[in-house]
Amino acid sequence: MFRGRYKAILVDADSYLLHLVRYIHRNPLRAGLTDKLDRYVWSSHKGYISRAKKWDWLGKEFVLSMFSEGKTEGIRIYRHFVAMEDSEEITKVFEKKRWPSALGTEDFVNSIRERFFLPKADDEVCQSKELAPDSDQIKKAVCQSYRINEAELMVSRRGVFNEPRNVAIYLMRWVRGDSLNQIARQFQIGKYSSVSNVIERMKTLLAKDRKLRVRVENLSSQLI
Repeated sequence: MFRGRYKAILVDADSYLLHLVRYIHRNPLRAGLTDKLDRYVWSSHKGYISRAKKWDWLGKEFVLSMFSEGKTEGIRIYRHFVAMEDSEEITKVFEKKRWPSALGTEDFVNSIRERFFLPKADDEVCQSKELAPDSDQIKKAVCQSYRINEAELMVSRRGVFNEPRNVAIYLMRWVRGDSLNQIARQFQIGKYSSVSNVIERMKTLLAKDRKLRVRVENLSSQLI
């Protein structure tokens, strides 16, 4: 409640929901607020293990049904599951300052990206930028397209046009919406104004050079 502003995380029920429920219900143990979860009153855990009608308001049926179709058996397995240690992967995720928008397998997260990510952040999908491909994915896609290694993206020589490097910089801005400073750090560029110059030059070239435009459009489609 006091950690920060509310954030909803889309969870892959098949692989992560139960681990997340356990993580939440074991929070009082980690915080040293109790040594026995069944006695801790400020938690929905008591509702999960109770068959009393006063807990009918609590939407627990779906979670318990993932353990067993029978209610009694579901509660028994749930109690055993919560008594186990938390998943190391889930713990690492929630120990970070910045939480993900979607939590699940790589296939699950990619499916969400395909459905909701837009080239530019959409006001109707407030976290669409977080669903964008990360900077490493952009670099990898550019390297594969131009058949080079990532070290060559860092090469900058005065008067020499490094097309893969400039394309990667342009995509960081257009696909991810990264700031000029963020891009400058990614490519070891001293001044953010230099990044701006690269992007403006790319815009001019894309308007003139059809082959370059097709390459960039194909990369964008692949990433998005």
